[in-house]
Amino acid sequence: MYKKLVSLALVATFSLPTLADEASVKKAVETKLGGTVTSVTRTPYLGLYEVYANGREVIYTDEKVSVLLVGSLIDGKTMKNVTAERMQKLSAIKFSDLPLALAVKQVRGDGKRVFATFEDPNCGYCKRLAKETANLDDVTIYTFLYPILSPNSLENSNQIWCAADRAKAWNDWMVDGKAPGGKGDCDTTAVKDSVELGRKLAISGTPTIFFADGERIPGAISLARIEQKLAEAPGPVK
Repeated sequence: MYKKLVSLALVATFSLPTLADEASVKKAVETKLGGTVTSVTRTPYLGLYEVYANGREVIYTDEKVSVLLVGSLIDGKTMKNVTAERMQKLSAIKFSDLPLALAVKQVRGDGKRVFATFEDPNCGYCKRLAKETANLDDVTIYTFLYPILSPNSLENSNQIWCAADRAKAWNDWMVDGKAPGGKGDCDTTAVKDSVELGRKLAISGTPTIFFADGERIPGAISLARIEQKLAEAPGPVK
């Protein structure tokens, strides 16, 4: 959909009066792109509107939708990446809405600090994340099995879900490379439901991490960054 759009960084320092409302911009963008627009917000930059589309991308346009801009909008005075800051807020979720019963649950120490991940068992970055967090203490980790990389990912996910100790099976595979012990012949509806949930949340890559404050961070971030986020939003005891 967006291949025809030109990626760019827009440096803006002033604003112009608006000539349209959010509803008309929303309708026009949906007509042009054929997708779903989640929100439209007028920005203080050059009379542009921020369009959050398909739950995963920010586009900028004018009041007539005569141009569509994809890329980072940088504030010319502060040099802050406005798009990155907005994406952090727009892609956040309400953590309490996550159906945690679908996830592999690990509790270490008092379990007071909480975060959730969506991971594919064949994802190299996920394995790196598992090794990074292996010694993380006083934490509860909810891992949603999200097999999107290959047919074998689904097989491994089902075997992990059917293991007598799911958390152990997950860590044995991700950290030590030991094949999951489950046969994969139990009720694996939870794995299917996790995939549907991930698609609903517009998760396109693994790992994707959600912290207790709802912030979404894609990719295998460092242990230091995880510790920082857990200190900011530890979460309730689970």
